[in-house]
Amino acid sequence: MAEEITLGKHASSRLSADLAALISRIGQMTPNVKAEFPKRLKGAGAKNKFGEVQKELDAWTNGFFVDSLIKTGLVRAVYSEELDKPYIYNDSAPFVVTMDPLDGSSNIATNNVFGTIFGIYREDLPQTGRKLACAIYKLYGPITTLVYTAGNGTGVHEFVKQRAGEQQYLLLHEDLKMPAKGEVFGIGADPLEWSNEFMAFAKGLFKKHKLKVRYCGAFVGDFSQVLHRGGLFSYPSTKKNKEGKLRLYFEGAPMAMIMEEAGGASSNGSISLLDVESPDIDSRVPLYMGNKYLIDELVAALKKGQTYRE
Repeated sequence: MAEEITLGKHASSRLSADLAALISRIGQMTPNVKAEFPKRLKGAGAKNKFGEVQKELDAWTNGFFVDSLIKTGLVRAVYSEELDKPYIYNDSAPFVVTMDPLDGSSNIATNNVFGTIFGIYREDLPQTGRKLACAIYKLYGPITTLVYTAGNGTGVHEFVKQRAGEQQYLLLHEDLKMPAKGEVFGIGADPLEWSNEFMAFAKGLFKKHKLKVRYCGAFVGDFSQVLHRGGLFSYPSTKKNKEGKLRLYFEGAPMAMIMEEAGGASSNGSISLLDVESPDIDSRVPLYMGNKYLIDELVAALKKGQTYRE
């Protein structure tokens, strides 16, 4: 029988001791979060800094992760979508963490998938995604999985949580790579607000590339479909919202790191999301991720439209 490889053992065999320890501790936080899901299904009534109504589970999960990250002794600052300002605690700790504590929380009421996204930096923010030391997402679906990469050729690795009551994640897929040919796609925003160029490209996903639509309303869930099956996910620039909806630091850069390490590509419409600079931690960004040939085609289509308008 093959040896079962835990998240902690896998990370410690490849990464520095402090980063491996933080990844392992993030994995150990899962049982506490899962236990709260059935208890916190209502709206909290308050709004976050973006004017979005928080669900009760949004607020609880944010507080739990902030406290748990600080208690590791490895995190000096936490930036979160649900915090008005960063939580700064220990100047001597090695890491700064960004997080979307509950991506897809609108799915709570319908018992659909949602997840958590972490970006881990050694340097203080703001930084580009190229400075990420690690990116992690958890997907709370029929089973709970955790995917991490430390970039720079270290690979993308997926783990599945053990039986109920146990805290270990076991290796499911090592050095995960996207399929060469895309199969599915999901696109956010109102299609009536898409640019003509993007609309033409989107139609080509059906007509030319024969991709199937998959859109669950949680970035983590849609991203995971594309990562495993190939294709494209996008929350584009629109006529009303030129910068899109998703946030560069909390969602765009960490997931771009995973996508590119797995052999895919990311873009804001012109350059990799890992190269986008912004002094504003809360900044939004047009987001396009998937197979490189699809992203190249998209960027060419958008550039052609810009040239035409000029």
